[in-house]
This record gives sequence, structure tokens and C-alpha cells, in this order.
Amino acid sequence: LPPTVAAGAAASVRILKTAQHLRDQQQLNARVLKMRLKGLGLPIIDHGSHIVPVHVGNPIHCKMLSDMLLDLHGIYVQPINFPTVPRGTERLRFTPSPVHDAGQIDTLVKAMDSLWAQCALNRAQASA
Repeated sequence: LPPTVAAGAAASVRILKTAQHLRDQQQLNARVLKMRLKGLGLPIIDHGSHIVPVHVGNPIHCKMLSDMLLDLHGIYVQPINFPTVPRGTERLRFTPSPVHDAGQIDTLVKAMDSLWAQCALNRAQASA
């Protein structure tokens, strides 16, 4: 790793060791995002972590959703495609942080609702 990346990671660990409120807020933001997206019927894969994967199941749709979130809403999300995940399990991977506020989460949820409908994607629940 480059020294700057290692230094940044070390600083993050030092901060989080003493900042329980940041860890708590990150967990809260992840729970809220999962609940809101599930409420829209989006297929959330909930492994109990702070990462919020939304199952898309198609690499073209996955990349398209990622691009539209950035282009239309200024929201960057990492599309996860083969070979990182098996074909047919492509997903968007959201990672809410402790500094995301309720308004930002609301903007994301509304954007996902709109784009999911625009792309005519399945709203059936997926659980893994």
C-alpha cells in the first residue's frame, strides 16, 4: 500500500476506536437504509453488516443503475459484477457512513425508487 493510504487507514482505526457515536451512527444509517429500501420492495441482501447490497441480477442493468444514480442524482455507488460475484447475482453495494444525514438517505431512497421503476426491475424480495 502507498504510505498515504496506510496512514489514512491507521488514522481511521484510531478515530473509530474512541468514537462509539460514529460506529453507532453508521449502524443506524445502515439499518434505516435497509428498512427504507425493503419498504419499497427492493431486493436487499442483508448479511447483518453495514454494507447494503441491492440485488439487480443483470450486469447491464447494474451498470446502468450505477451510471444513472451518478449522472442524474450525483450519487456514486459501486456496481458489483462478475467475476466479483457469480453471474446472475450482480448488485449495487451501498455503504452508508456515519456522516450521511437523513436528507441524503432520503434522496438515495427516492432516486432508487424512481430508477427501479424506470428500468422496470423486479421488486420481489430477495434474502440471502
